[in-house]
Amino acid sequence: MAVPVSQMWTVASYVLSQKFKGRKRYPLVLQLEPLFRCNLACAGCGKIQYPAHILKKHLSPEQCFKAAEECGAPMVAIPGGEPLMHPQIQEIVQGLVARKKYIYVCTNALLLKEKLDLFTPSKYLSFSVHMDGIEENHDFAVCRDGTYKTAVEAIREAVKRGFRVTTNCTLFRGANAAEVRQFFDEMTALGVEAMMVSPGYSYSKAPDQNGFLGREQTKELFSTILSNRKKEWNFNQSPLFLEFLMGKREYECTPWGIPTYNIFGWQKPCYLLQEGYADTFKEMMEETAFEEYGQASGNPKCSNCMVHCGYEPSAVNHTFSGVGGMWATVKAMVFNTYANPAAKGKLAEAEKTKGRGHAVPTAAAGGTKVELTVMAGDAA
Repeated sequence: MAVPVSQMWTVASYVLSQKFKGRKRYPLVLQLEPLFRCNLACAGCGKIQYPAHILKKHLSPEQCFKAAEECGAPMVAIPGGEPLMHPQIQEIVQGLVARKKYIYVCTNALLLKEKLDLFTPSKYLSFSVHMDGIEENHDFAVCRDGTYKTAVEAIREAVKRGFRVTTNCTLFRGANAAEVRQFFDEMTALGVEAMMVSPGYSYSKAPDQNGFLGREQTKELFSTILSNRKKEWNFNQSPLFLEFLMGKREYECTPWGIPTYNIFGWQKPCYLLQEGYADTFKEMMEETAFEEYGQASGNPKCSNCMVHCGYEPSAVNHTFSGVGGMWATVKAMVFNTYANPAAKGKLAEAEKTKGRGHAVPTAAAGGTKVELTVMAGDAA
């Protein structure tokens, strides 16, 4: 089982209650950014390109708790920057656990091993470690040698101590499908609870703008990676979202599904775009012109986006939209190998080019991911 039954039940009950109340727009995960400061400087990052006086700021625990209560989502992702650099991260985590929120601390794991003593294993707490592929590719992506080994050592220690550990991986142009599948094998062997994978978003502030996948490129890459799947791979994502990435389904973006709160306030319209801030969650939900975003809107900033923070809530909403959505989800969970001869052929070609290059540098470790663990997903 990829995630605890209690978490699946909590999220399912929450979504059904929103449906019963007739709410078409509701949050699933609060994206809580307590700081932007980081101990890495990745070429694809859109979160750490702030002036020094902004990078020195951080949210207080009280601000974090207020945001969680105001939003009401059952899950909270804590990215950054690097959240383990926050001087009160222990207090923030403890307070959210006490409120029975399912928390994902999104970290590059450079500080994880030394910080583990600050935390207590709990079903409510997971460390989501940013890993951008096999060792060579990960170190290249985060622009620092040795980060993969450090992260692997921290993952081993956290798993040994009984913590829930997941990984998240963002893929960009140049990613080798065979190497990504090798990476899945490596993470599975480490004993992580489950993995997350998603295409990257072309942050306007990112120093490197050449590595982002187009929509059709995304579908081709993920179809090659996720077809002919190994049963032992566990993904902590909606199986319908993974089918969306493979080009098997079409969804419209639901940016309100994973709202963002940071030092500036409630970010409009989503985690990836910064087009104004609101003082309250209610104001953000009611005053944001969501119809101006998403692929159907024609907004060029959204044309190639297939990122989980906009589309995984759409997939989850489909699951609970009726018998058809639930049946589609059950089928995707049970029949999850997706035999595909054409994809197998592309994978064979990718095997021949392993080790010959790198994907373009990707988004910041620990700071550009959202965890949306809604159900068992592809648990074997």
